[in-house]
Parts: sequence; C-alpha cells; structure tokens
Amino acid sequence: MKKGCLVGGIIGGVILVIALIVVFWGVGIYNGIVPKDNAVKSQWGNVETAYQKRADLVPQLVGTVKGAANFEQETLTQVIEARSKATQTTIDPTNLTPENIAQFQQAQDGLSSALSRLMVVVEKYPELKANQNFLNLQTSLESIADEVRFEQRKFNEAAQGYNNYIQTAPNNLISGMFGFTEKGYFKAAEGAENAPPVNFE
Repeated sequence: MKKGCLVGGIIGGVILVIALIVVFWGVGIYNGIVPKDNAVKSQWGNVETAYQKRADLVPQLVGTVKGAANFEQETLTQVIEARSKATQTTIDPTNLTPENIAQFQQAQDGLSSALSRLMVVVEKYPELKANQNFLNLQTSLESIADEVRFEQRKFNEAAQGYNNYIQTAPNNLISGMFGFTEKGYFKAAEGAENAPPVNFE
C-alpha cells in the first residue's frame, strides 16, 4: 500500500513539475509578445503624428493658393475633400490588421495625389511660385513627406518583428490562445517607383 502511495506521489509530482514547466514556458512567450505588440502600437502613434502634421498644413496651403487670381477651384476642392477623408480614416491601435492599414493608406494616398495635382497646377501661376509663404509651406510639406516615409519604415520593421515572433512555432500556440493577430504593413503606392520627379522651383 505504501509502495503504491509512493509511486502515485512520484507520478503526481512529475505531473506537477511538467505543468509548471508548461506554465512558465507559456508565460515566457506571452511576455515576449507583449513588448513587441506595444512597440508596434507606439510606432503607430508616430505614424499618425507625422500624417497629422501634413493634414494641419493643408488649410494654410489652400488659403495661400486661394489668393492667386483665377486659381482652379476644382483642384482646391479635391484637396479639401481628400484631406477630410484622410483625417476621418483612423484605426484603433489594438486593431492594426492588414485590411485596416490598407484602408488607412488608401485615404492618405488620396491626399498625397491631390496635393501632387495641386503642385502641378501651381506651375501655371508664377506669382505663387514667387510667394514666400507658399514656398515655406512647400518646403514643410516635403520635409513632412520624408518624415512620413521614415515613420512608415520604422512601423513596418516593428510589425515584421512582431509578426515573425507570433507566427513562429511554438509561439503561435500562445499568440492564438490570447488573440494576438497579424499586423498590417505600409506598402509603396502603386506606380510610385515610376512617378516622374517634379521640380517646383
């Protein structure tokens, strides 16, 4: 009887040890996912900030351009509407899915395209090209465009690190159990690599 109790105790002890190992293993993976998830959310904030800087400049740009005689109203309207759509398209940082990122980027690319068309039209107005306020705004927009690209690249790096971690076995077991899902990426706008350079000077 005592021997049976001893064997049962040993088996119970082994099971307990295995259970503790599994728990600590799971906790270790979970604790590895959380900082990577937080890094993606933090970098998303930087992306939003960069885009907001651009959106904040648009009303000033439109106001300056409006001052030019007979400036094409349709072009200004397109910029205003694109800005409105871009600022209204937001994502909850806890839901940065590929679909949501694509939708967000589409709205932002719409504003980029509208601004590009505006700058092309400006070529017809020498007084605008000589307007110091317009030139300052143009320089600021170019600087912010560089900042946006930088923050997008940093976001993609953080998202890739996170995605690789949660999708690798056996981490995928824990990530799936706790609802950690794939993050989306920013992609180059279609045809961007073939876009002709435009000189506004």
